[in-house]
Amino acid sequence: MREWLGQYKYRGNERYAPLLGLMLDRAYLTLKKEKQSALLSRKSSIIHRSWSADLLVPVPVSDSRLMERGFNQAERLADVLSRCRKIPQLPLLIRTHHTGKQSFKSRAERLADMKHAFAENPAVTTQFADWFNREVPLNRPVRIIIVDDIYTTGSTIRACAEIIQQVGSDYGYAVEVYSLTWARS
Repeated sequence: MREWLGQYKYRGNERYAPLLGLMLDRAYLTLKKEKQSALLSRKSSIIHRSWSADLLVPVPVSDSRLMERGFNQAERLADVLSRCRKIPQLPLLIRTHHTGKQSFKSRAERLADMKHAFAENPAVTTQFADWFNREVPLNRPVRIIIVDDIYTTGSTIRACAEIIQQVGSDYGYAVEVYSLTWARS
């Protein structure tokens, strides 16, 4: 897995994206099955027995990282999942500053780095509100999945989730945030 991720993310071998994306799709099916089982065990109404994600939000990369790699690996993985499951993807977040490679940092350094590393993407805020009003049933929260390539300490996912929760709250939406990553370190 380490070799595949290195080839894909650091050496720009984008041919790995479909394979890694299909592996992420399998993880989505597992999440969906778990959530549906939980809903059924609660003996909730028929309306609430089906679980699926409403929106995918890839973790953004900094401008310098995008220039270095030429692509956002999380966005490409989300593209595959979006096509497989017909779940829309929206770049709801932006990276506010470059944080350097997290793989060489301690847990404390990663947590500190991620503080204020993300913000709401003003270019899609109206699009998000329009999508929400059009697509999400009124009888439940919107289910948003943050997509990334690797989970190490969870600091990136937590930082992204905080912003997504805030955006939902700002617009008066109830939001459930989940995450899917291709690997865990």
